[in-house]
Amino acid sequence: MMSRRLFLALTGTAILAPPVSWSADEVPALLDHILLGCNDLDRGIAFVEERAGVRAAFGGVHPGRGTRNALLSLGERRYLEIIAPDPKQEQSSIPAYAVHQLTIIKELTVPRLVGWAAHPGEIEAFAKKLRKSGIAIAGPFPGSRARPDGRVLNWKTLNLADDRHGLLPFFIEWGANSVHPSADAPAGCHLERFAVADPDSGELSKTFQRLGIDALVERGDRPQLRAHIVGPKGKFEVNS
Repeated sequence: MMSRRLFLALTGTAILAPPVSWSADEVPALLDHILLGCNDLDRGIAFVEERAGVRAAFGGVHPGRGTRNALLSLGERRYLEIIAPDPKQEQSSIPAYAVHQLTIIKELTVPRLVGWAAHPGEIEAFAKKLRKSGIAIAGPFPGSRARPDGRVLNWKTLNLADDRHGLLPFFIEWGANSVHPSADAPAGCHLERFAVADPDSGELSKTFQRLGIDALVERGDRPQLRAHIVGPKGKFEVNS
């Protein structure tokens, strides 16, 4: 039987897709990273280490966003970002667009997936294609973060106006001189499976096709992100 990914590649249904790259696991080929939210960074790091057997390393802070993170490589050009509030940033100085995510993270009683990112290639060209196709977006916006070693990572992000409550990704292009976080984050784990569930799985599948993303879409009782991670301690699952 022909896979859906091959069907899209041959028929051109995924009109916004860059050239297809192949993934041995059940993971979207364009997946860059998944975000695990937690109301306390140390607690999130311990949560992952207990299940994976690898300890995530502190990544840095997001100035003006109210958050900080820790990172764990999930294989080549894929990683897990554990994101949590930064207690040193005053919420009064955080712009309104960032307050929503920060509020969600603060209210989490257990770590949960809060989003994911895809890398579409040259993001300005991708944004132009989305607009031409009538898909409402915001960005691209520049971003940066200083690593603990003083090196600065730069990127651009693009957000969908309607991301289906986080089921659809945001898009990222890393700066040409920036080391991808997966390259030197603690290794030993990989992402075996990533799926998106929704009661209306058929409509969601069509949306992913329009975006050119080969996501695994499942029917579920509620909207949910699902990830299976394999580490030295075995396999564990995190959901939204």
